[in-house]
Amino acid sequence: MARIKQLSKHLINQIAAGEVIERPASVVKELVENSVDAGATKISVEINNDCRDIRVADNGSGIHPDDIMLAFSKHATSKITTDKDLFDIHTMGFRGEALASIISISKLTCTTRTADFETGTKVKCENSEVKQVETGCAIGTIMDIKDLFYNIPARLKFLKSSSTEFSYIQELVQSIALAHPECSFELKKFGKTILKTSGQNNLLQTIKEVYSSDVISNLKEVLKTDKLSGLKISGYVSTPDYTRSSKKSYHIYINSRTVKCPVFQKAIDTAYKALIANGKYPFVVLNLEIPPSDVDVNVHPTKKEVRYKNTNQVFNFIYTSIQAGLSNFVERKNPEYEQHEEIPANNNVINFGQAKAEKSGEIFIDKQDDTIYVTDKALEEETAKFSAAQQENSEQRQFFVPVEKTPEPEENIIGQYKNTYILVEKEDGLEIIDQHIAEERYIYEKLMAEKNIISQMLFVSDVVPVSSTEAELIKENLDKFEKFGYGIEFLKDNELIFKKVPQMIAKVNPKEILADILENIDGNIDRLEEKILITTSCKASVKAGQKLSTWQMQEIVKKWRTTKMPYTCPHGRPIVKFFPHKEIAGFFQRNA
Repeated sequence: MARIKQLSKHLINQIAAGEVIERPASVVKELVENSVDAGATKISVEINNDCRDIRVADNGSGIHPDDIMLAFSKHATSKITTDKDLFDIHTMGFRGEALASIISISKLTCTTRTADFETGTKVKCENSEVKQVETGCAIGTIMDIKDLFYNIPARLKFLKSSSTEFSYIQELVQSIALAHPECSFELKKFGKTILKTSGQNNLLQTIKEVYSSDVISNLKEVLKTDKLSGLKISGYVSTPDYTRSSKKSYHIYINSRTVKCPVFQKAIDTAYKALIANGKYPFVVLNLEIPPSDVDVNVHPTKKEVRYKNTNQVFNFIYTSIQAGLSNFVERKNPEYEQHEEIPANNNVINFGQAKAEKSGEIFIDKQDDTIYVTDKALEEETAKFSAAQQENSEQRQFFVPVEKTPEPEENIIGQYKNTYILVEKEDGLEIIDQHIAEERYIYEKLMAEKNIISQMLFVSDVVPVSSTEAELIKENLDKFEKFGYGIEFLKDNELIFKKVPQMIAKVNPKEILADILENIDGNIDRLEEKILITTSCKASVKAGQKLSTWQMQEIVKKWRTTKMPYTCPHGRPIVKFFPHKEIAGFFQRNA
């Protein structure tokens, strides 16, 4: 083995750059986050030369001329001072690694000026060497990067095409712009403006500028605060009938920092589980504010991973907040003037994998599929903590009320199409409602709310054969079937009969009921109770192809409109399609 030697400063920086600077988007991320930390209200990003030339300009506070040389040194930062500061992070950056890493793999020119000086400072950096001169410039900072990875040919070979690398940059700038609607962002590619936001501190406006007005017309506001735990969540989520094909539209933030958090993602997935079809995902822009001492962002150099002090509490808070938003519940800012029914902080808590969750107070994450299992006891303890704290601090209770809706007039039913779809004339257009799915949603929510489901005794029942695996599953969960009105008795190890079924589906063949339940389970016992309810509501609903009277259609539509989640059925299929009158008139080339 060769003798041990001390590495040069430049080589040390290049090795560190491998952790911090993966591709051109990494450079943009570090520089733009520095601009945000500097209090900038305008940030411009220009990309050229196959994404190897990057210019980031801002109107932030600038860098003091006495600090400029230190700014490009390893582990030099203005954002933390002591080890205690690591547990009280309020900035995007804090490691002091980014600039030192960037100048080791590129040619950088920095022009900066603070409000205290009439002239600015220009520094040129190459091969980790820094030269400083005085110059005239506006308040703020301009970072001009040339020939990124010019001295690391191996890294250049691993870069994707120019268009692919720019797409990473565009996604990054879009994400940061959504996290900071108070700041105006501009992204240029080869001199052409690709993205521009106005910085009006209006998240809906920023979403419209980044995406389109079509998106914002399908969003529900999420806003909830828990003063006891210091948690607050704000933002928007899409209605379940407006979905995407991937999780790229999950814009999730912790204290305005972009993160990839399996706990956050799982809370979103759980809230939408019975609302959207498999393989579809909502559009989400959510920012969770949490006391810095309760979250660790110092996990990885990219700062995308986080760890929570109380994972169960965070999961439940996010989950219930999204549910409230989708159900048209909004936080009232002045609850002392008007009393309303309170929704507990831990309302509608979901328990996962009860057989797997054996340790109390813990959350289990399967690293392979990011599945999260939460113990019953842990959630009970969290609920008890919240309840006790709320009783002691009644003045801090959070009150929610449904968004007020004007009473719906009698439905103007104009017909039934294919004995499956109900046509409703509205003042501003035409609604087409799937009769089976609409009633299924109503019955599902009704069953969810009922404590005692009325059963119908069966004096005669067909013998239902089941496999050994299915028999074991049913035997282990007889109490769950009983809870929802099903009485099952085994005649043999692989044969059973139904002694009773929910009254609303008494005319359905028991074989058909069980077959559907077992098909829904498909080897996965998680959320078994919900799957039993889904099957029950489906079987109890009016069928497609069934002719209905006007009165029957009125009843179905009226009941459906009272549901909390009127967007999709429990399987995730959309319930209604609305055609605006202007669109219909336009097709026929008429004025509205």
